[in-house]
Amino acid sequence: MGKKPDRNNSILRVLEQQNGKPLNYKQICSRLSIQDPSGRNHIAKTLKKLKLKGLVLERERGRYYLEVKKNNFEGKLDVNQRGNGYLISEDFKDDIFIEQRHFNRAFHGDIVSFTLLPTKDKRKKQATIVEVLKRDKTQYVGTIKKEKDVFLAFSKSINVPFILPKDNLGNSRDGDRVLITLEEWKKKSNYPQGKVLEVLGVPGAHDTEIHSIMATHGLPWRFDKDIEKKAALLPKEITTEEIAKRKDFRKTLTFTIDPKDAKDFDDALSFKQISKEVFEIGIHIADVSHYIQPGSDLDKEAYERATSVYLVDRVVPMLPEKLSNDVCSLRPKEEKLTFSAVFEMTTSGEVLKQWFGRTIIVSNARFSYEEAQYVITKKNKEIPAEISLTNKSYSIENDIYESMQLLHHAALKRRKNRLKKGAINFNKQEIKFELDKENKPSQILLKESKEANHLIEEYMLLANEYVAKYIGERKSSPPFVYRVHAEPDEEKLAQLARIAFGLGYKLNLNSPDLIAKSINDLLVKSKNKPEKNLLDTLAIRSMSKAIYTTENIGHYGLHFTHYSHFTSPIRRYPDVIVHRLLQHYLTSESQPKTDDLEQKLRHCTDKEILATKAERDSIKFMQVQYVSKFIGDQFEGTISGVTERGVFIELVHSKCEGFVRVKDIPDDYFYYDASQLKMIGQRTKKEYQLGDPIHVELIKTDLIKRQIELTIIAD
Repeated sequence: MGKKPDRNNSILRVLEQQNGKPLNYKQICSRLSIQDPSGRNHIAKTLKKLKLKGLVLERERGRYYLEVKKNNFEGKLDVNQRGNGYLISEDFKDDIFIEQRHFNRAFHGDIVSFTLLPTKDKRKKQATIVEVLKRDKTQYVGTIKKEKDVFLAFSKSINVPFILPKDNLGNSRDGDRVLITLEEWKKKSNYPQGKVLEVLGVPGAHDTEIHSIMATHGLPWRFDKDIEKKAALLPKEITTEEIAKRKDFRKTLTFTIDPKDAKDFDDALSFKQISKEVFEIGIHIADVSHYIQPGSDLDKEAYERATSVYLVDRVVPMLPEKLSNDVCSLRPKEEKLTFSAVFEMTTSGEVLKQWFGRTIIVSNARFSYEEAQYVITKKNKEIPAEISLTNKSYSIENDIYESMQLLHHAALKRRKNRLKKGAINFNKQEIKFELDKENKPSQILLKESKEANHLIEEYMLLANEYVAKYIGERKSSPPFVYRVHAEPDEEKLAQLARIAFGLGYKLNLNSPDLIAKSINDLLVKSKNKPEKNLLDTLAIRSMSKAIYTTENIGHYGLHFTHYSHFTSPIRRYPDVIVHRLLQHYLTSESQPKTDDLEQKLRHCTDKEILATKAERDSIKFMQVQYVSKFIGDQFEGTISGVTERGVFIELVHSKCEGFVRVKDIPDDYFYYDASQLKMIGQRTKKEYQLGDPIHVELIKTDLIKRQIELTIIAD
């Protein structure tokens, strides 16, 4: 006899295809082409057995169905300042909106499992969180508030307060800003339970707010004593055996150009004239990888930090000071170990030969950007006292003067050629602060990128590009670290084009090359215009984020097919990895162990993003602190943002951004036109749009929230 058909699986397959819709036994028989009474009776009995086993459900008598399993997705919860959440998931192109009531105990930055909710408009997805898969962090910054006999800690970064048992308060008091650890969140409790780890101080005080920024972003205050001890034991003396392994540049003219307040010098330039039209330039980078061995405690600490973080009034370094400011720093008149990219180049900037390897150098002199700028533009060897690093006038050596002029000339040619090929010339106005003795801002100044900055920039780009090419163009395609930059986001570009058009500029978005040319034209044409900084900001936001990866897709913004980071190992861990890999490929044919390289590079990218956020927070705090002295004063501004809540305005001279609530706009009732990004007066039809110059009064500042409140001065 033949084998009886498996009715169980047949029935389950039929019901599975219905996507939750119920069927009776007759409908199931029809789909299985069962017509005889015996077979139909067997199906009816089998359905009842499946129901008893819990394999099928019965909605109405005799109507069976399978429960539809909801698809769960994985994503990261991103919560904005207003408390609204968005889920970022690789399964969806766009971020998915999520209301606070659907957070299900998840906090900003957590990796979560979520499912989609039914919506009327399928284009606008909404979600609910099923569970937290991984906490972004377990430590949070909060402010203690006593309510009756209960101590709560309220944190800006999460939507519920922590409850603090009295035993968990430490020496903190009502009103203190504190660092809290999440201990537990009991099932029956509406609040997570926390414990105070450290008292940061009084909210609004300078050091309290800076420490809060550091704690919020998980930046360490200091190095462990054990790490400091290990750094202190590193030998500063260079052995004759080590020198013998390296190319010797100690007698080649070498110098550094850095910010005047720099303490860690990780790059130097050497110069040697070969003929009238050809010279040799050495780009010498501190050989951090010689001192930090893979897997050592110093290496693990550097990897965990991944980058130095430059807050306005302090640096959170990647390496202990013994390394960054002493052993590895390319200070003048000291023998230093370096990893170098050396090129023979024509005076017009064309590369003829290249060499990479470990070297030893002695820097003949150190210059600030201001000093180098004076030499380049004034063509003068006499450095005046007002810009001198020593506060005394002095004369530079003739060979340094001549080399600086030649290097500047070649850098100009290379820069011009790079921009002509399609590199984008972002030149957004950035600010810097003059600080008083208490590290508080006494003045806000605009940073200027001048010829001396461009000189160093071009040779760093040269080294980074050619190192990446040297490895990336090999037939074996060995694993390497690339700094890649994808093409711009189409939607953000379209928004930039709309706003630019409204301000009288046209963008051509027909191809990547035309986009780059169009953006460069836009940035040139808007120079010295009120909308310049706004357009620079929008253009930068339209770009993709540059990341570290082993998959080379080129660098769109620089218009390079190959690009890496080789030139700053004192402050960037990816550069340390690049040095190690490059040295391996220079001395060995074997493939290095790089199993977890991509994961390490993701970590470095994440840490870079975190550092950028912390740096922006410190700038914003300092801006608010600075303008707090001018409450009641009037300023010229430019509208930098329009939302349904109100208008953002950037003050022209300080670049501080403040906010005017829609209800406070004078002389009319204003409504938001989302399609045109405008505020329009209902009666007067007066419009406020991006880029408009505007006259405002500073009425209020909030150091804790880092907010500036303005009011518009009516015409």
